[in-house]
Amino acid sequence: MNSDDIKRLEDKYIADTYARYDVSIVRGEGATCYDAEGKSYIDFTSGIGVNALGFCDPGWVRAVAEQAGKLQHTSNLIYTEPCSLAAEKMIRLSGMSNMFFCNSGAEANEGAIKTARKYSHMKYGAANEGAFNRYEIITLDGSFHGRTMATITATGQESFHKDFSPFLQGFAYAKANDVDDLRAKLTDRTCAIMIEFVQGEGGVNELSRDYVRALAEICETMDILLIADEVQTGVARTGRFMAYDHFDIKPDIVTAAKGMGGGLPIGVILFGEKTKDVLKHGDHGSTYGGNPVVCAGANYVLSRIDGAFLARVRENGAYMKERLLSMRGVSEVSGKGLMIGVSLADKTPVEVVRGCLRGGLLILTAKDKLRLLPPLTISREDIDAGLEILERVVSAM
Repeated sequence: MNSDDIKRLEDKYIADTYARYDVSIVRGEGATCYDAEGKSYIDFTSGIGVNALGFCDPGWVRAVAEQAGKLQHTSNLIYTEPCSLAAEKMIRLSGMSNMFFCNSGAEANEGAIKTARKYSHMKYGAANEGAFNRYEIITLDGSFHGRTMATITATGQESFHKDFSPFLQGFAYAKANDVDDLRAKLTDRTCAIMIEFVQGEGGVNELSRDYVRALAEICETMDILLIADEVQTGVARTGRFMAYDHFDIKPDIVTAAKGMGGGLPIGVILFGEKTKDVLKHGDHGSTYGGNPVVCAGANYVLSRIDGAFLARVRENGAYMKERLLSMRGVSEVSGKGLMIGVSLADKTPVEVVRGCLRGGLLILTAKDKLRLLPPLTISREDIDAGLEILERVVSAM
């Protein structure tokens, strides 16, 4: 099929929920992919942070294919080796206590919300029964936590709330990097605070070290659970295994997804000491969570992450930032590791995306910025080639 045929079928049979780019990708290798007509594109998107090792990493492909030929699915009523091994690796790398497998970041955040409310119920009494009534979760303005009804309510952006009311009760929103505003939003109903250390969809906005440390201290002092949404920032994206590692804190609940699977659907909820025993039989579940094929892919991704791998992510991120700041047409750069936001002096993000697409580069937007999420394994050669295309577009008069 050529690109026009593919687009025609999609337009006819798939709901119009995505503003798709005018490109149809049929294959890829590393940080390069190709459309149906053979045109190549350097990928600075990783499928929105999913393809951590790039397209079709040979070791990842072997791991997934071998598992698919042995056992593709059972259920969570049965033990499987890939699931157990992936959990062991994830807990060792994260420093958390135990975990739950699901299929996406939104599902992971749903489970985190349930866990936080059950913890409060167990310790302080159920809502509408106990004197404390602790069920409310504070999130930050500019946050994004998913598109299910609970996670879209948790998302601190009005644009995502249009047309879907009534929403779930029990959420409040505080200004990012404003400790006084956070304190003002705290009540005796607050059971948890959920944050992204670098807001992705909200504009690649970083939380300051002082703010995070103050927030963590508030949570510790008041027995408020700290939930870290690491769906986009986790699994080495920021140059540390988890973004919270930049801040020397340990959340009570962590959610991760995207890059962990290397291209297959996965989500996890990681529990700390306070929360590791909260969920019991029947409290939560997932038909596909911990799927053997998906976990085989995750096992391979996690096996690649060590100190040298993380150092390369940090080094390449610093290199990209330096190059970006030297470009005419770029006014500011934000983010950590290979999660980079680019503010433009005189162009809109959408027109730059379109120009880069014509030039053979895939990039993303985040509010009024460009968002760059290249594969964590990207080479300097591919970085330079992609940045040359970007520079031509953003500096063009």
